[in-house]
Amino acid sequence: MSNFHPDLALVARLIPRVTAGPRLLKLVRLLARDTGAPRSTPGVSASIRDIPGARTARVFVPDGVTQPMPAMLWIHGGGFILGSPAQDDALAATFARELGMTVVAPSYRLAPEHPHPAALDDLYATLAWLHANAEALRVRADRIVVGGASAGGGLAAGLTLMARDRKEIPVAFQLLVYPMLDDRTVGKAIDGTHHRLWNAGSNRFGWTSYLGREPGGADVPVYAAPARAESLAGLPPTWIGVGTFDLFHDEDVAYAKRLEAAGVPVELEVVPGAFHGFDGFQGANVAKTFRARQIATLRRALA
Repeated sequence: MSNFHPDLALVARLIPRVTAGPRLLKLVRLLARDTGAPRSTPGVSASIRDIPGARTARVFVPDGVTQPMPAMLWIHGGGFILGSPAQDDALAATFARELGMTVVAPSYRLAPEHPHPAALDDLYATLAWLHANAEALRVRADRIVVGGASAGGGLAAGLTLMARDRKEIPVAFQLLVYPMLDDRTVGKAIDGTHHRLWNAGSNRFGWTSYLGREPGGADVPVYAAPARAESLAGLPPTWIGVGTFDLFHDEDVAYAKRLEAAGVPVELEVVPGAFHGFDGFQGANVAKTFRARQIATLRRALA
């Protein structure tokens, strides 16, 4: 346990070790239903909007802003199989308040009921809606960030690749928080001794559910698994953050290096001794610092 970051050692000891599967999926979905409309918090107004061609999105707008502001499409995590944007209400409100930006947090169809490309179809429709309605939403169409955590980070990377290739919507920056990028990780022998919250068994179940078939095959689309993209040139400036004890550490570091080699400005934040989802424990100083660096990076990028 001493190998964990000192701020996380106790948490790592207490976290139950479970593997995602059909039974756990059913239970967690039952217990974690969407909590309804988001609550406005000091300095931020929140609402739910219907998105044409998709589902709904939770929209967070900072109070008192009179000029067009940047915007972020924030994508929740959950291994492609779990979660909802409601789980990130506090985070979205923090981004909106600290950065003076509108944050749009969409829902999207989950696997295994809705395999790829259902989630990306929903997300692209939301991004297109945000861009097309920039004036009405009082946001800058040239300052749209795409971000997400875990599977949400993988979806953000895939969505940004899609936006690059379609040349319809400019993405100014991508914020990838320990993103789930590469289905081929499922077939690798990885020491999972220090993995928490998402392990190799969960990873196999998540990817199999999302792809609708066994991961690691030759025909997996690059938008589903962005690490498979042959070229990363032309992507926007990127921030990637991950812990050394995260199952996704190696694929995230490799993606950052490939971005840099392709001429994309990239900032890689590697946190020693941190496991997957550690920033959800905001009582830990290392989690607060990790979040603060994301905000500082966005502030510089959008200045």
